Amino acid sequence: MKKRWIIMMIIIIIISITGVMLPETPGIWETDALFNPANVAWIITATILVLMMTPGLSFFYGGMVGKKNVISTILQSFIAMGIISVIWVVFGFSLAFGEDIGGFIGNPATFFMFSNVGAKVDTYLAPTIPLALYALFQMKFAIITPSLITGSFAERIRFSSYMVFLALFCTFIYCPLAHWTWHPDGFLRQMGVLDFAGGIVVHASSGIAALTGAIFLGGRTDKDKPHHPANIPLVILGAALLWLGWFGFNAGSSLASDSTAIKAFLNTNTASAMAMTVWLVLDCLRGRKPSALGAAIGAVVGLVAITPSAGYVTVGQSIFIAFTTTIVCNIAVYWKNKTKVDDALDVFPTHGMGGIFGTILTGIFVNGLIAGNIRIFMNHILAVIIVCGYTFLVSYCLYWLTNKMIPMRVSQKSEEIGLDISQHDEIYGE
Repeated sequence: MKKRWIIMMIIIIIISITGVMLPETPGIWETDALFNPANVAWIITATILVLMMTPGLSFFYGGMVGKKNVISTILQSFIAMGIISVIWVVFGFSLAFGEDIGGFIGNPATFFMFSNVGAKVDTYLAPTIPLALYALFQMKFAIITPSLITGSFAERIRFSSYMVFLALFCTFIYCPLAHWTWHPDGFLRQMGVLDFAGGIVVHASSGIAALTGAIFLGGRTDKDKPHHPANIPLVILGAALLWLGWFGFNAGSSLASDSTAIKAFLNTNTASAMAMTVWLVLDCLRGRKPSALGAAIGAVVGLVAITPSAGYVTVGQSIFIAFTTTIVCNIAVYWKNKTKVDDALDVFPTHGMGGIFGTILTGIFVNGLIAGNIRIFMNHILAVIIVCGYTFLVSYCLYWLTNKMIPMRVSQKSEEIGLDISQHDEIYGE
């Protein structure tokens, strides 16, 4: 066991020494007069809000699991803030937004170790804010995406293997998808596919990877026993932080303090409110009592649903998108519970299906099917198929590779005593 930590330390040392040896690129810190102060202030704020979503997700997931796995589940999201931040600076931003290579990936040398990234103008990516700020804003998306996956294999994954998978997912799945969709020369972008803030890049990819992980790792040993969430108020706190942070996630994706940001802000709040209400009503129609857990899940589903179209659609359309997507996700959760797939916290039925269906609706409402543009609509369908297929195949390979390096599934004894003790030697509530 000690050997794997020695290897990780060697990698950290190499990165640290490389950083010292690379001099700062001259001329990347330019005068503030080149930028729009209002846009800079807003995107700084939005970046902070998006980062806040990751601890919010930690609480959201942490409250849902059993009491003996709360700390482990929270840490699985929280550690992404460390690992992904380093990867993003070293080569992740380059892979996602570096000089285009064939519409599929960025040149890893373009911004290696954040070279050529600073308070400089980049008319291609972010003409009114410093490139460094744009890179930081995009970093927060890269952080939360793999964190979303953790809910699917909660209560049974080895922490050290998860750290390895986290790095591999960012490198081989998230960065390519971000380049395809958000880089001006990415092939999905060139096809006219619209993803305002991450419907397919963030939610569809994390949902598919979550489904793959649940299949690969197999079910929990106590899957069929009654499950009692450790802390419902913690779930509500997490959902509230996610709702608040999502304003930066969606409205910040306008990259300006403008009317598009305001539209995205309005649509985000409206969709979440609608979805929360619909989810509660659907549960009651099934004979259940309205629950705090259901309200929290519904609110998050609405946030996911509006993400790909937040800055494009009308507020009326956002209500319809939230309504229909919530029904789809609620049915998906119901169906999933009848299968043997142990997606512990319903990541695929909520985030995966929400991102997929939200993207399809974007192709309907935004210069697509309703406007008579069948090609744009079909391109959104094709994008969903490509992203889901790529993510499933590559994530399965990454799970397999990680498992070969470090077994991903904890022992039955470790699972029975809980990951808080077996993986971290800590106890929730003490």
